[in-house]
Formats: sequence, C-alpha cells, structure tokens
Amino acid sequence: MDEKAILERINDFIEEEHSLRQAHERAETSNAEAQTRLRDLEVALDQCWDLLRQRRARISAGQNPEDAQVRPVGEVEGYWQ
Repeated sequence: MDEKAILERINDFIEEEHSLRQAHERAETSNAEAQTRLRDLEVALDQCWDLLRQRRARISAGQNPEDAQVRPVGEVEGYWQ
C-alpha cells in the first residue's frame, strides 16, 4: 500500500469515526455497539499511522518503503507498555 492509499484509508476511518459519534449522539446506535466500533477504528488508525511512519523512515534511510508491513495489534498498541 503506498502513502496515498494509506492516507485515504486514514481519512475514511476518521470520517467513519465522526459519523459514528454523530449517530451515537442522535441515539441511532447502542453505546456498546458504538464503543466496540470506535475501539476497532482507533486500532486501525494506529496501524495505519504506524505503517505510514515505517514507510517514511525507510525512505529517509534509503530503503524500500514497500518493505514496510502492517504490524500486529499487540505490537502497535503496546508501544508505551
């Protein structure tokens, strides 16, 4: 996935997050349903941002950005632990 595609995916996730929050405010979704999907979106966004950082770091280091890989959730979400 190239940088443009990653950024488009990030934007799609952000739009979905905003729509979900608005729907929840209008009581169109259950709290549990909204919370589950919001958490899934947060994780997906973290993975996308991580992939984008990996690609940019590889470019800066003169390496092939296509070698960047989506990291597992536990690795991406566990940076600060």
